[in-house]
Amino acid sequence: MNIRVSIAILCLLWAASACKTDSRKTGTEPFLERLPNIVIILADDQGWGDLSLHGNTNLKTPNIDALAQNGVSFDHFFVQPVCSPTRAELLTGKYYPRTGVHWVSEGGERMNPEELTLAELLREQGYATGAFGKWHNGMQPPYHPNSQGFDTYYGFTSGHWGNYFDPMLEYNGKLVRGKGYLTDDLTTRGLEFMEENKNGPFLLYLPYNTPHSPMQVPDSYWDRFKDRELEQKYHGTETEDIPFTKAALAMVENIDDNVGRVSAKLKELDLEEQTIVIYLSDNGPNGWRYNGGMRGKKGSTDDGGVRSPLFIQWKNVLPAGKKVAHIASAVDLLPTLLNLSDVTRPTNLSIDGKDLSPILKGDKDTPWEDRLIYNHWNGHTSVRTQGYRLDHEDRLYDMKNDPGQTTDIGLQNQKLRDSLKQAKADWLMATAPLTRETDDRPFTLGHPGAIYTQMPARDGIPHGNIKRSNQYPNNTFFTNWKSQNDSITWDVEVLEDGNFEVELLYTSKADNNGVGLMLSHGESKLVTRLRENFDAPITGMEHDRVPRKESYIKEFKPHNMGVIPLRKGRHLLTLKALAFDGKEAIDLRLLQFKKMALPLRN
Repeated sequence: MNIRVSIAILCLLWAASACKTDSRKTGTEPFLERLPNIVIILADDQGWGDLSLHGNTNLKTPNIDALAQNGVSFDHFFVQPVCSPTRAELLTGKYYPRTGVHWVSEGGERMNPEELTLAELLREQGYATGAFGKWHNGMQPPYHPNSQGFDTYYGFTSGHWGNYFDPMLEYNGKLVRGKGYLTDDLTTRGLEFMEENKNGPFLLYLPYNTPHSPMQVPDSYWDRFKDRELEQKYHGTETEDIPFTKAALAMVENIDDNVGRVSAKLKELDLEEQTIVIYLSDNGPNGWRYNGGMRGKKGSTDDGGVRSPLFIQWKNVLPAGKKVAHIASAVDLLPTLLNLSDVTRPTNLSIDGKDLSPILKGDKDTPWEDRLIYNHWNGHTSVRTQGYRLDHEDRLYDMKNDPGQTTDIGLQNQKLRDSLKQAKADWLMATAPLTRETDDRPFTLGHPGAIYTQMPARDGIPHGNIKRSNQYPNNTFFTNWKSQNDSITWDVEVLEDGNFEVELLYTSKADNNGVGLMLSHGESKLVTRLRENFDAPITGMEHDRVPRKESYIKEFKPHNMGVIPLRKGRHLLTLKALAFDGKEAIDLRLLQFKKMALPLRN
């Protein structure tokens, strides 16, 4: 047989074994058998109404809209009223109180490390996993994204950040400097991840930081809105902050351009037919602005605070332009993605979510049972059915005929109201939400699988004269250190014996000739002396389009304090000033611990 003929036959045999006609496709084209890539894009504080697709003529979002036009959109998809709860539900398939999350700062945002995340489940099947953006489910390993299933992490783990231009970030735990506008930078890193893992499969999680405040956006976007007269404004009696709305819409248009970059990259890599793309937001709008006439905004358990866009695109697999009227929730994403990816869910994995794939693939007559969806935040709980919502004050609303929740129909429908009240009580009993008063979890240090651990000002407690730079702890620093009796403490459990190099980020006034500091944990102590002053100005306002409520920022100088041996156990990690001759000791941003290779000596 001719050698060329032999090679041709072998190639045909290989092609036949590598390809098949896949029933998931709408046509009969051959489909390369591999697990699909998954891209999840999560906006931060974008309301349901912040899209041109949803009738908002104040802005243009063609790239986000295209995901709906080329995929499946959900008309009634619900998340939680604030950031960290929704993120925990997306990643675990469980209502967030079951995961340990109960607040947005000071440790209450942490998702318990024993939770199995979507990233962990997919990584077990050979997926490369990367997250680029705002994590907000824990900073210290094992709460860190690298400990929760993500091979690669770039971004910030706090609830909000103080600067969106060339900010301090972290890359797999190590402090680094961002490049350019943050949302653009996160997308660039995500595109690089896709390129590196184009032979797949991969999970790309892009939890953006916008349009969360501070309201910072490049001039090219702000200039589109600053002098524009808004056509649509907030419908209610509360006062709309027009400059704030303009800044938010400008930030959403920037998101839209970055979604366009993701879509273009998938086309460039010829991965559209092998990639599931999901777009959603983490809660309602962060201000009173157009939101389809719904009641409530971020923080509210009414529809306006928890209704989010949800678009799922999988070219030539899911029907383009399909709209789903059934209610759905963030807890549904994990089981749905596992099913779409042909990944078997562990039999011992208990979740609250429901696999949506039957209604994604089926027609309008696909059987689907009515269900209850629970929204909870800050002591308020509401219950949503397909047609009704029982709000946190047990008022009942017909959501089909009264989507703005204006008329309580509870008296006319007492049986339904009472059944939903009981369901709410049962859910609260079953989930037993933690509170800031009942959460006794320490901050962790020395996790066996981690090199770096941060102890930021956010998680510390000031004593004496020391105070935070702002009432909202995320991204704050400690200041006003005026006495040797002042100190800062963190409730820290060291998980494993080890030696740790400690880096301190500080500023100090020019009148200080040196500051002596002591760091201690149990019997371990480390003493250092700062001989170099570094007094940086407060910044951030130069980029703000409207005044912020969060802390302003400044540059902090790193100082290597030395190496401290730490023993396994729980104690207060305490930072004290032994001596200083100026009016104040230092301002402190954070401590970073780096695990050293050498073991402790007995």
